[in-house]
Amino acid sequence: MNFAKLLPMTAVLLFAANGAFANDADFTLKNKTGYQIDEVYISLPSSKNWGKDIMGTGALADGERVKITFPHGNGACKFDIKVKYNDGDGSEWGGVDLCEFESVSLFWDKSAQQTRAVGE
Repeated sequence: MNFAKLLPMTAVLLFAANGAFANDADFTLKNKTGYQIDEVYISLPSSKNWGKDIMGTGALADGERVKITFPHGNGACKFDIKVKYNDGDGSEWGGVDLCEFESVSLFWDKSAQQTRAVGE
């Protein structure tokens, strides 16, 4: 995967609103990129700091999924998401309404040279 051509925030974010649930921003992250994800960050859009990797020491292999549970008090729903792959490259999505989706699937689009996220 050639992530070197990616600029920050160039990944396409596509969502189909089905299975919405209110005030619960926890979700399942599905890796369908063909590559291993080593780090996942979630932050409020107003934050300038990504904080700690919520994957900890684990990694998410292609085809695997993980339940992402994180502190998101006060009914917050919109968050920024960042993932880093095992080669050091990464992708970001801003202002994702995580209360609308039970899962987010990540796909590598080779022709567009970007990762897209699809809420389900």
